[in-house]
This record gives sequence, C-alpha cells and structure tokens, in this order.
Amino acid sequence: MSKPGAMPRSTARGRTTDWPQVLLAACRLLEAAGDEAGPGTSLAGLGVSQAALRRQFRERLGTTPGAYLRALRLQRLVRRLNHEPDVLAAVLGAGFSSATRAYATVHRATGLPPGRLRDSPRIGWWLGLSELGWMLMATTPAGVCWLAFGDSAGELLAGLARAFPRAQWVDDSARLQGWFERVRDHLLLPEAALGLPLDIRGTAFQARVWQALRDIPLGETCSYGELAARLGQPSATRAVAAACGANRVAVLIPCHRVIGADGSATGYRWGLTRKQQLLARERDARGKPPGPTPGARSR
Repeated sequence: MSKPGAMPRSTARGRTTDWPQVLLAACRLLEAAGDEAGPGTSLAGLGVSQAALRRQFRERLGTTPGAYLRALRLQRLVRRLNHEPDVLAAVLGAGFSSATRAYATVHRATGLPPGRLRDSPRIGWWLGLSELGWMLMATTPAGVCWLAFGDSAGELLAGLARAFPRAQWVDDSARLQGWFERVRDHLLLPEAALGLPLDIRGTAFQARVWQALRDIPLGETCSYGELAARLGQPSATRAVAAACGANRVAVLIPCHRVIGADGSATGYRWGLTRKQQLLARERDARGKPPGPTPGARSR
C-alpha cells in the first residue's frame, strides 16, 4: 500500500511505525463500520495520532479517512438500493443516520438522488380513460411512481419510457387495476386522501416540498411563496415552483393546489385546464362557494 521508495516514518519516541500495516488496519476498521461514528472515533485504537493518520492517508492513499468512509457508505447504499423494498430502508441500512445525509453524499458524488442509482426498476403500468382524459399509472413494488394525464395513449407511454429507460416492465395488474379505479373515482368525487403508497424519488428539498403539498387540505390552495414560507425558506419560491414542476405523481401529490400569488392558475405539467377542473371539483367536494375563475399564466 506504500508508494515505491517510501520509508516508514518514526514516531516522536523513536519507535518506527509500520504505516502500511496501520493504514491497512484503518481501512478494515472503516470497512466494518456501518454507523455514523466519525473516523476519529472508530480509528482511535490504532496507537497513532489522528493528525498523523490523516497525513499518511493523504500522502500514501490520496484521500482521507472521512472521505474513504463516505465512499464506503455510498457503495453500501448503491448495493442495498437493488435489494431493499424502498429507498429509506436502503439509506438506513447503508449506515446513514438520515435521508438528508444520504442525499447530500450521493449528490456530491454523482449528481443524482439515491433512488436514481437503482438498477433496472421493476415497473408495472395501467392505462385508461378518466375524467381528465387518458390516465397512466405506474408502480414499483414500493408504490406509485408515476401518475400522468394526457391527450393520447402513445404520448403518455412514451413519456413513461423516457422517465424509466432501464425499467423491467412487469405485469402488476392485480394491484394496479384497483389503485387505478380508486384514483379515477377520486377525480369524480374527491376524497380527503387516497392513501396509496408512493415510491417518489428526488432531492431532499423536493421531498420536503412534495410532503408539504400533501399537507394542503382538500379544496384549499396556497401560493408558491406561502409554501416556501411553510418550509422555513421564504426566499425559495422559485425552487418550490421547480419542485412542483418535477412532480411525477399527479393528484396523489397535489401540486395543482399551488397557485400564483395573485390567485391565478399557473403552469401545470398536465395542462392548465386539468388543473382548473381539479380545483373546481375539490372546491365543490368541500362545499365551498365557487371563487373567480383563475386566469392562466406561466409559472
């Protein structure tokens, strides 16, 4: 593990430290660590100072103990993502204390959220007509990952294929048909919550926005600025709007309930007419008097 020609470095007491063996032992300790303990804690029993250890790691291995530990956790996460039923189970099993830490580590390393590292997701789909036109639902074993509306079946299927280019398409009709019917019924007579499991993947910020959307009551609306304030980030209005636009699961994650600051309807991935229809039906379901028809403008 030492560089050619490198000589062992002596300690202050004159004892020679066998750094290749120390570094090998350190690597093994880090490889066995599956929790959030820092490198300084997990390597404290090697008989060398932490400063000297970090210096030797960098000189001989080209990295630091902390960076190596992060790489190992990333490796465990990628491996687990292909075996665990959902992203959260993989995150915790890989040694991350929270999804936020995992998102940050994966994004620094790859530019992707953890869920995008899964290989060949197994996806089933169901296509049919609804009150809002063609509706396409797709699911993984963990839950609904896609719910979209469109003017043609071909357009919807092409969009799904682009979103999941490596998917293994499977027959999930026994479960999907029932879930599809529940959503279709909801469009006609909106309920407070459908309660279907979701498999949604995005950044940590997007996940917070999508959860906040699900907290908006049926028949209510809020502006992008108000939603940003609820998240404790009042200056993040544009980022909230972008997260709404990135939502792949219509209705179940009700991004249609977010409107412009002036009360006007704003851009909706599946069409402003559909957004207005959804809001009108939900308002009727809550028994609210009809408000002014929101004007359409871009987000």
